[in-house]
Amino acid sequence: MKETHKCPKCASHNIVRIPDNFRYASGNNIYTTTMTLLGKIPVIRYVCCDCGYVENWVEQPWELEKLRKTFGGK
Repeated sequence: MKETHKCPKCASHNIVRIPDNFRYASGNNIYTTTMTLLGKIPVIRYVCCDCGYVENWVEQPWELEKLRKTFGGK
């Protein structure tokens, strides 16, 4: 949905991006450290307003690299 602006379930183009808006203690975040404000990686949600399908994305390349370093991966 992020790239195509189309829902993969119902083919709707009625897609909404839900931003993080700098929420620190709530929201859809991944934490890479116990220090909440320093280790927060926001997860941006894309929602189909017709069928309710949701996708979650980490949008910044440097955030993806930080996740790789913290949790492993290639």
